[in-house]
Amino acid sequence: MKQTAKETAVVTPTARVTAARLAIRAARPRRLTNTLLWAAQIPLAALFVYFALAKLTGGLEQEFADIGAGQWLAYVAGTAELAGAIGLLTPWLAGLAAAGLAAVMAGATIINATVLHHTTYGSLVGMTALLGAVCSLLAYARRQQIKAVAAAIRR
Repeated sequence: MKQTAKETAVVTPTARVTAARLAIRAARPRRLTNTLLWAAQIPLAALFVYFALAKLTGGLEQEFADIGAGQWLAYVAGTAELAGAIGLLTPWLAGLAAAGLAAVMAGATIINATVLHHTTYGSLVGMTALLGAVCSLLAYARRQQIKAVAAAIRR
């Protein structure tokens, strides 16, 4: 049946959600690749939960005092890391979470290399750079899912 110029299609919110879920599911990597990505994401999420709890419970007060930003930055960074860890364990958010954590680790690497380079925390540059690289690789591997989520949000 042909659609005339004056007719409009009715798309319900439920149909949009279903279409978005199908698009995100279709964007998943192959089975072996997906299994390897999950094998990396699960321990990475556990590591970020550990780091987030250290920041949110006040265990790194001296580090953030050396930065000069105060404890509020520890809460922001800890919350971002905890949200990223939860996102890494959520199938349709894993790519976005990895991209967000890569950005957080890029900021941490810059701060450790420039501001904290003469303190005991300056030696963490290698670790934050490595974690940022791993998160970047995860985000790159899940780039099709990121595109599908972005397309679903735009609808």
